[in-house]
Amino acid sequence: MQESPPGGPEWERRVIERIALEAIVEQRRRRRWGIFFKLLGFAYLTLLLALFVDWGASTERFSESGKHTALVDISGVISSKSEASAELFVSALQGAFEDKATRGVVIRCNSPGGSPVQSGMMNDEIHRLRALHPKIPVYAVVEDVCASGGYYVAAAADRIFVDKASIVGSIGVLMDGFGFTGLMDKLGVERRLLTAGENKGFLDPFSPQDERQRAHAQVLLDDIHRQFIETVRKGRGARLKETPELFSGLMWSGAKSIELGLADGFGTVESVARDVVKAEDIRDYTQRRGLAERFARRFGSDVAEGLAGFFARAALR
Repeated sequence: MQESPPGGPEWERRVIERIALEAIVEQRRRRRWGIFFKLLGFAYLTLLLALFVDWGASTERFSESGKHTALVDISGVISSKSEASAELFVSALQGAFEDKATRGVVIRCNSPGGSPVQSGMMNDEIHRLRALHPKIPVYAVVEDVCASGGYYVAAAADRIFVDKASIVGSIGVLMDGFGFTGLMDKLGVERRLLTAGENKGFLDPFSPQDERQRAHAQVLLDDIHRQFIETVRKGRGARLKETPELFSGLMWSGAKSIELGLADGFGTVESVARDVVKAEDIRDYTQRRGLAERFARRFGSDVAEGLAGFFARAALR
């Protein structure tokens, strides 16, 4: 088939089609970039809003003169980076005690435990503030669970109230991990660990377990467990019905915990405020990290890790 000479009708049609297709492609390209910049602008505005409008930040302080029961929550795993940290808890507790209208403090516990250091700092602060403000009682109210580090904190309260189905106890300490030596043998992987200090690779999961290191870890756990037991005995005193299993790490129902002296009775935040503190007005002093602070902490952590990785790679070149 003979092609149309340049300038013929067929050639003109192909040129027009090519121009039309390129126009459509360019239009789609502009549309994609437009969507991208709109999303980028939206993300920027959202970040600004998060930084200046601190959603989820600390509960507002009340200045009314009416008496009230101050509430401080411990919710989730206790650690320095969580909402249940000693930093936030201590700040909230101090605010509750400093308010002249506070008639009593209720610590609402829903925690399976966590860091013994954070728990110890929280327990110590309760004792310190109780000594400074002897007329303000502190009560712990257990809802779902108050175990391990959670109970470590609650033990500092004047009285502990539970629901009959609450989970209470777990007075023990653990250190867990994994051993991969068998799997590495099957895969033909060789572990190359260099240390300065014979115990620097303490409990390394990719090396065979060293009996001396295991024994040292057990001494460490026993020491922390002993501190835990002493704290519970100090807080509960003669109310404890000590048995061989009480400090074994077992947990009990709320009803059983009352029998064992781990708790004093049944109650909720509302019933304790109404019937025990005699101040029905409940004001929440719980400190919570705002969105801006959570973003800053996470962003700062990521940047630090990135910089550390960069300098480590640079040093190895």
